[in-house]
Amino acid sequence: MFNFKINHKSEISKARTGVFITPHGAINTPVFMPVGTVGTVKTMMPSELKEFGSQIILGNTYHLYLRPGDKSIKKLGGLAKFNGWNMPTLTDSGGFQVFSLSGEKDKGVKQKQKPRKLTEKGVTFYSHLDGSRHFISPEKSIEIQQNLGADIIMAFDHVAPAGATKKEAEEAMERTHRWLVRSKNAKSKLDQALFPICQGGQFKDLREKSATFIKTLDFPGNAIGGVSVGEKKEKIYEVTDWCTNILPEDKPRYLMGIGYPEDICAVIKLGIDMFDCVLPTRLARHGNVWIKSKSRNAIKLIGLDYKYEQIDLLKKKNISNDPIDKTCKCPACQGFSRFYLNHLIKEREPLGVHLLTIHNLYFTHQLVNDIKKKIREKKF
Repeated sequence: MFNFKINHKSEISKARTGVFITPHGAINTPVFMPVGTVGTVKTMMPSELKEFGSQIILGNTYHLYLRPGDKSIKKLGGLAKFNGWNMPTLTDSGGFQVFSLSGEKDKGVKQKQKPRKLTEKGVTFYSHLDGSRHFISPEKSIEIQQNLGADIIMAFDHVAPAGATKKEAEEAMERTHRWLVRSKNAKSKLDQALFPICQGGQFKDLREKSATFIKTLDFPGNAIGGVSVGEKKEKIYEVTDWCTNILPEDKPRYLMGIGYPEDICAVIKLGIDMFDCVLPTRLARHGNVWIKSKSRNAIKLIGLDYKYEQIDLLKKKNISNDPIDKTCKCPACQGFSRFYLNHLIKEREPLGVHLLTIHNLYFTHQLVNDIKKKIREKKF
């Protein structure tokens, strides 16, 4: 039911192209996965996501469990029926959110901040929505994800913060391994691929130990977590390299939380096949877009023939009657000026965020397509 085939390999790096078969369709890798935290990629219709290059989207176990509830989604037929996206989906385990969001407050919600409680059984946490008490264990996380019905589900893990000591990182890694075995034993559906998550903080021996442990269990694919939580880019790349040197070459490798264009180029070079990030949609909501650029401030993209920069369309210096990017073929660039888009964002018109989101997602998917082409031509 799940199969990964490598089609092309770079001769000078670990970059490759491939295809991963899932019940809801094939995923051509490398692939950027837009994040639909609460079941939707913000402002985007499923038909638009397909049109502009999306092959798989993410849902968030923590958020969907709290609202509208995984059991309600199951009754509707799973995520594919719930949100109208009939292509592959992936859900995270909720592990990152129970550690990062517990005790936070939504604007306007009066509640006392209560710290989460971690035990070997799982994590007790308090909803960021209303302060209500909840408990998630490896078994509960798998139950929720099976109810949601994603093609790819993640093992429940303990995410150590970026500044964790080696002792803290090792304790989190060992707990992640124990929870992985419990996640594997709890999973009962054959039409879902369970991915383990490699942990170990910023420590090479721990990362290698975690990757080696995961390799012995022979899952359909493998993920690398605990990066992009505050480290410098160079450290993210270094950790990724340690892990991909050990994680099986014949299985897709998923690096969690990567979205800047230069990071995408770098991690594909290091053998990553799948990556996700909220950046394209989040930046759009704040008037920021990515463009190809020859500016001296632009960042050169590894293995490609162009540079890019991030610009803020709310700043006067970036406003003109030109499109966002003269080289871009997306609808936002083909039909609207920066001046008009600036006006929409300032007036808080939803169309403005929608068009900027289209552009950023189109830019990201086109970037990955350019890299695939370079890999096929042995030029990346």
